[in-house]
Amino acid sequence: MYQAMTYEKFCKRVSVNLDGNHRCSLLCPNCPRQTKYTDHGMKVAGTDISEKDFDKCIKFFGHINFEGQYSDPVHHPKFLEMLKKCYDNKVFATIQHASAAKPFNWYMKAFKANPNAKWRFSIDGLPKDSHKYRINQDGEKLFRVMKKCANMMKIKPLWQYIVFNYNENDIETCKQMAQNIGVDFYVVKSSRWNGSNDPLMPSKKWRL
Repeated sequence: MYQAMTYEKFCKRVSVNLDGNHRCSLLCPNCPRQTKYTDHGMKVAGTDISEKDFDKCIKFFGHINFEGQYSDPVHHPKFLEMLKKCYDNKVFATIQHASAAKPFNWYMKAFKANPNAKWRFSIDGLPKDSHKYRINQDGEKLFRVMKKCANMMKIKPLWQYIVFNYNENDIETCKQMAQNIGVDFYVVKSSRWNGSNDPLMPSKKWRL
């Protein structure tokens, strides 16, 4: 057991970004999973990081950022054990999560496995609307998970919000919702658009 450090001190540690599996339940249209693989009838490449290789990460890095470019980290079959190893070895963990595919009780186990982790939840718009880009996502369920996370964890979670045309007028509402449940709110401007006629593209001030 150890005392929780501040998030800022943790971020100064040598870190590694880990895309530890190849699974995600979402079908986000501008995600590389879709544009490089699924849209071309191909299976998404990759495999699960082994216990041996993860133990190497624990040994050499003080901060592991579970942020998949082709996966959602919670879909690794040993993810709870990985969180616990980070906690036991005083390695800071951040988790970027969007799929909302796990049962609600699973998240309670994850929060207890590592109460010092920093969770970042991707909900793009009002929770009822986030599935318009995050296809297959239950945004309202993920909002409830985020709210529970704020109550259980030592480090405040983050609501990450990519701006699209369907949600650009809801930013202030969602920012207030985040404040009401005690989570940070971060707006992301994207440059990943499918040409100038992309139906998801927001107005110019909200894109890179």
